[in-house]
Amino acid sequence: MNVLFVSLGCDKNLVDSEEMLGALADRGFVITDDENKADVIVVNTCSFIHDAMDESVQTLLEMSEYKKKGTCKALLVTGCLAQRFKDDILQELPEVDAVFGTNSTDQLLPILDRVLQGERVSEFAPLNGLPRVSSRRMLTTGGHYAYLKIAEGCDKHCTYCVIPSLRGRYRSIPMEELLEKARALVEQGVQELILVAQETTLYGTDLYGKKSLHILLNELCKLEDLVWIRVLYCYPEEIYPELIDTMKMQPKICHYLDLPIQHASDRILKRMGRKTTKDDLVQLIGALRKAMPDIVLRTTLITGFPGETEEDHHEVLDFIDEMEFDRLGVFTYSREDGTPAASMPDQIDEETKAARKDRIMELQQEISLDKGENRVGSVMEVVIEGKVADEDAYIARSYADAPGVDGYVFIENVTADLMSGTFVKVYIKAAMEYDLIGELYDDEDESAE
Repeated sequence: MNVLFVSLGCDKNLVDSEEMLGALADRGFVITDDENKADVIVVNTCSFIHDAMDESVQTLLEMSEYKKKGTCKALLVTGCLAQRFKDDILQELPEVDAVFGTNSTDQLLPILDRVLQGERVSEFAPLNGLPRVSSRRMLTTGGHYAYLKIAEGCDKHCTYCVIPSLRGRYRSIPMEELLEKARALVEQGVQELILVAQETTLYGTDLYGKKSLHILLNELCKLEDLVWIRVLYCYPEEIYPELIDTMKMQPKICHYLDLPIQHASDRILKRMGRKTTKDDLVQLIGALRKAMPDIVLRTTLITGFPGETEEDHHEVLDFIDEMEFDRLGVFTYSREDGTPAASMPDQIDEETKAARKDRIMELQQEISLDKGENRVGSVMEVVIEGKVADEDAYIARSYADAPGVDGYVFIENVTADLMSGTFVKVYIKAAMEYDLIGELYDDEDESAE
């Protein structure tokens, strides 16, 4: 049977999808990307904010049409939207044959068997423990990089966030399992591992009684064919000295850190339920840059949080101008039912949220261009992502660029054939707002200097 798999939302969701794809492939299902040929459709949904929820609902409506007029015999729904609206989906969409939760992904095959026997299934395991999918993951990232999810759930309970109710408490994946998964990925050709979780910095506290991300990183660095290790989703208040020292000392670990700070006004940070102050952030960023002068810092912000004043907004702008983050993304506040922030007074209108977001991104665009221009004349190691159609040019990423969220390095005037996943050196000759432009660099050719 042909199976179409649609994965929406974050890279943590993508790991779940790739594990389920592996289980389907092991059972002999044929994976297709053609909706018209699909006998089975599985949608892994997202429900983090309104935009993500709307995309998930629209995708379900589109896939439901193939139950009516296509070859589809079974439509299955999982992920955060399924966890959040389990009863509503079955009631509102009669075309859906099964809904299963975020902690039930290892039950895909038995659920599918029941559906194909004529059952309509609802399967939601308690949000404790971890689903165990024993099949080899089917990578969808091109093969040279992969995400390694090191924990599930979150204990932070930020006032705007629904994730703890959809994913449960923080549960670290045992280190021996992660190392086994990492070895299998490297054997498949993965050269860059990207560590993800709702929060990576707390890894190991529930299993080993202490923060153990630095221990995991040291073990991963022993994998011989692994070139880069990248760490995302590090809550700033949980970054600790051993982690910084490990990043500094281990050459395989990219000097790149993702710090979701969300705001810079102490008043708004407190309303958000965040555990840092602006001064804490200044001190941490200074310590990171002192330890690793070439470190690239990415952050995310929320604009238009309830009660945010123009003064608060300008405090964020001043902070960004002072800190000069290398990478920065902004979400407008999304009012999510069931969260404390949803019932707070002084909700901000959508127009104001959007205007504040635009002002932040205009400032960041200037900072990003300055950062890029500072790299002109340097030589960077990059990994090839693909070829530009009909041109002698390639798309690549440097250590400063996480896939899917950051910019690219465009390599011009390339006459050789380069495979995706190949590491090459590039002389940077120009910069755009978010991307760099360069040419292949030969160590023996001094003419580029």
